[in-house]
Amino acid sequence: MKVKNKIVIGLLGILLVMLTAVKIFAQERDIRGSKDHPIISRYPGSVIIQYRQREFDEYTLLLGPIMNKKPTKFKKLEGRVTNITYKAPKERSPLEVWKNYEEAIKKADFEILYMGKGEDIFDYPYVIIYKLHGLSAVYFGGRMKKDYRYLSAKIPNEETYLSLLVGTDDWGRPLIQLDIIEGKEMERGLITAQNIAGEIERKGHISIYGIYFDFDKADIKPESEPTIKEIAKFLKDNPDINLFIVGHTDNIGEFEYNMDLSRRRAEAVVKMLISKYGIDAKRLHPIGVGPICPVASNKTEEGRAKNRRVELVEK
Repeated sequence: MKVKNKIVIGLLGILLVMLTAVKIFAQERDIRGSKDHPIISRYPGSVIIQYRQREFDEYTLLLGPIMNKKPTKFKKLEGRVTNITYKAPKERSPLEVWKNYEEAIKKADFEILYMGKGEDIFDYPYVIIYKLHGLSAVYFGGRMKKDYRYLSAKIPNEETYLSLLVGTDDWGRPLIQLDIIEGKEMERGLITAQNIAGEIERKGHISIYGIYFDFDKADIKPESEPTIKEIAKFLKDNPDINLFIVGHTDNIGEFEYNMDLSRRRAEAVVKMLISKYGIDAKRLHPIGVGPICPVASNKTEEGRAKNRRVELVEK
């Protein structure tokens, strides 16, 4: 079932699982401070036994089998990383848990990047969870290699990736390692009022990569606030400067739709600057130019990520 890329895990015989879940939750609880990721629900009856979320971190995504304690093919990612380890109901088999996740991910139209099982990914907990990501892998103690299955996937047209491992503990109880990586670009440096002023002085414009929107929407995500706050500070420090707030997209999708989306996103930034930070509306002019002013090739993911931006242009 797909609801705006949210993956909902379902089951045949759902009534039986719900009854099982009630019994399990009476005995076990999620660890404090943990929660499901909004794009994917948990397997019914599972509990969270390990949880970590970092606003910006690196991640090694598996794209091929592990051989000699090393991944043979992988992709280095950066962004917000959420790691969740679930313990599934002991009455369920690892295969049943896996098939439900696999089916739900495919129905949600995620792009599958790699799938492996058994010998190919049995060393995943040590190599990826522990060695590369610094998380505890002691929960995955099962010795049945056939029970270990893995997939990596990506949301089309977004820099959001999913890593899923299903294995077992020493008693054969299914375990689920779910990692979500939401790409952010940090290599351009932190946006501050000072460097906005410097770029406007030198070039008359600056590209902003710290404003994030919900997929296919003009809703500004909460993590954008530090960047918008710095734009407001720049405007207050420079009361004689007026700006075009320009929205840009990549070229994926219909041209007219992207033009409208970029305009609505620019308007959303202007609205926040006015309503939350008291900037005079007369100083701000929202414009959407869609995909017509790229700064990189739209033929690669990296290029498209650079093209999706908000730009401040001195008026």
